[in-house]
Amino acid sequence: ALPNGTGRAVRVAVFAKGDKAKEAEAAGADLIGAEDLAEKVQGGEINFDRCIATPDMMGKIGRLGRILGRKGLMPNPRTGTVVQPEDIAKAVEDSKKGRVEYRLDRTGLMHTPIGKASFDADQLLDNLTMLMDNIVRARPSGVKGQFIRAAYLSSTMGPSVAMDVAMASELRVE
Repeated sequence: ALPNGTGRAVRVAVFAKGDKAKEAEAAGADLIGAEDLAEKVQGGEINFDRCIATPDMMGKIGRLGRILGRKGLMPNPRTGTVVQPEDIAKAVEDSKKGRVEYRLDRTGLMHTPIGKASFDADQLLDNLTMLMDNIVRARPSGVKGQFIRAAYLSSTMGPSVAMDVAMASELRVE
């Protein structure tokens, strides 16, 4: 989760029943349901950006794999969107605050938003520091040599600006 968020409002859908649905609602989830929400999604009504589920609901959500998988919304334990019932409120809060996921594409490039142009410099630096710290911490132990070869910052449709790789690699969260 970025300390200052990404600047986007994220709509979160939670597949849960009973008390856990109430906890998700209290945490700020936008859509909450079980079979009823699954039927809406099956009918093509997808008006959310992140989908969180409890393990007991995965049997019902499994049928939605074709629909949610294409849009990158399918809950998955590795991405932190299939959560234990006691962690559902924290998962919803993290998603609302601006949790971003990063992964490499086939060519080894990573594209990740760190904020909006309207953010001030300190907010962008805090978000960049958090991102770089997480990337350096996730370095596989078997990787030898220079882990980050180049780093660039750019706006969505603007030119990129090269960053000093040594400086970027040394950014640490205090």
